[in-house]
Amino acid sequence: MRAVLRPTSNPSKYGVAGVLAALLPLFALTGCGSSSDETGGDDPTPPPTTQAAPKDKGPLCVGEAAADAVHVLRGGGFRLPGGGGVQYAEATADGTTRTATLRDGAKYEDGQKEQTVEPGQEITVSGHDYTVSQICSYRVVLDPQDDAAKSALAAAPASLDSKGGEADDGLCFTTAPSVLAAASKGFPAKGEALSLVNNSGVSTFPTGLSLTVSVDAATRTAGIGGNCAAIPVAMYQDVRVGDTVEFAHVLFKVAELTGDAVRLTRTSD
Repeated sequence: MRAVLRPTSNPSKYGVAGVLAALLPLFALTGCGSSSDETGGDDPTPPPTTQAAPKDKGPLCVGEAAADAVHVLRGGGFRLPGGGGVQYAEATADGTTRTATLRDGAKYEDGQKEQTVEPGQEITVSGHDYTVSQICSYRVVLDPQDDAAKSALAAAPASLDSKGGEADDGLCFTTAPSVLAAASKGFPAKGEALSLVNNSGVSTFPTGLSLTVSVDAATRTAGIGGNCAAIPVAMYQDVRVGDTVEFAHVLFKVAELTGDAVRLTRTSD
């Protein structure tokens, strides 16, 4: 059964538009291929929240992540074959089940259509069919159901060097094993820590990903934003110690929040 699309002009807090103001400075980032411990630039980080949202009721994930599938990260967008895209706009959990609100387009624009989906549901986005194989608090996994979309997503770019902007589409929106392997190597090894300094600028990675963070000491939460190929690819709001986040198919757990930094521990290979 396919979800009914409906236009929206009032996106929720967890939608891309809800944090658009926080990520506007990131649209101009080029995502140059520097190492993961570099920071720089004059762009402000996402503003801290004044009141933390209620803790997610879980479960963390429902469904099984299909291999070679698209990972759409919470609060972010993903460019898809066919010229369009999809955003993970909002998450809902009741302690037993999960649903996700998906919005058309790789980044927010007024009047975009949205649909609420469940694990196992079939949807059509950008002219191609996908199955929602898994919904997590931090991602939605879409399994392409036609060969054209699968081939386009799996095609490796001519170069693994980041050039910045839309030229990095092949590095940022892909299922190509060579690209995902290069992105993985840009992070600390499994079990090691990645520290993101509060309001210090932008941390950039070899395949074009840029991360920025802002800590709210009053609520002991943080916002972590990701940008790639001039698209906000993730915006994790009200992140707490113990929460899971993902970047470039790599999983991390929030290990520590201080007034100065967020420390993430890599939990996947």
